[in-house]
Amino acid sequence: MINWNDLVNVLIRSLGSIITLFVMSKMMGRKQISQLSTFDYIMGISIGSIAAQMATDAETEWFHFVSAMAVYVAVYILIAVITVKSLWARKFFEGAPIILIQDGKIISKNLKSVHYEVNSLLEECRLEGYFDINDIQMATMESDGRISLLPTVDKRPVNVGDLKLSPQPEGLVANLIIDGKVMESNLKAIGKEEEWLLKELKKQNIKSPKDVLLATCDVNGKFHVFLKNENINVRHCLE
Repeated sequence: MINWNDLVNVLIRSLGSIITLFVMSKMMGRKQISQLSTFDYIMGISIGSIAAQMATDAETEWFHFVSAMAVYVAVYILIAVITVKSLWARKFFEGAPIILIQDGKIISKNLKSVHYEVNSLLEECRLEGYFDINDIQMATMESDGRISLLPTVDKRPVNVGDLKLSPQPEGLVANLIIDGKVMESNLKAIGKEEEWLLKELKKQNIKSPKDVLLATCDVNGKFHVFLKNENINVRHCLE
């Protein structure tokens, strides 16, 4: 025989867990599933598991479950704030991109470090429309596990070979400043020193690297700067 009191209690607690999940997910911010890091995934599974138990476990007071979920969300938000302010923390919790193909050569040790097989790499290339891996100049695994591909010059969407152009070589863009921090190792990789970087900033009337959100330099030596808190007129056309 159906116990209607228990059934109503389950329905009410289920509705309460859904509302709680919705509110807490709004607090945690928006991310696509493909953008979730391992830490994001674990936190989501844990909070979802607690919410499911809240709906069916009538022996435990509902606010105990809400309190547990609140702790998870608080820790998540705290770590999110830390990763925004600290480059080291961002790399620790979210990881960093790893180069799998460089200058047309597969870096086997990097494949091993991310437990990625060559067949999987070939499959990713095919899914992007490149059935010959020799058509790939650069491939990186992003922090969320997705693969980014840079095809060789003559295999890009607009075939410059047919247009009889002589494009300049391209490669990875060096990030020289990130969130106000000078990336010394990246400077050395392109054969530059911090003194050169400061001179380039001075040319653009920038007093300190701390005022810079991102500064990059491509293989052709073009230096680009994106300032912090830059006054940009944003047109809200995606609402």
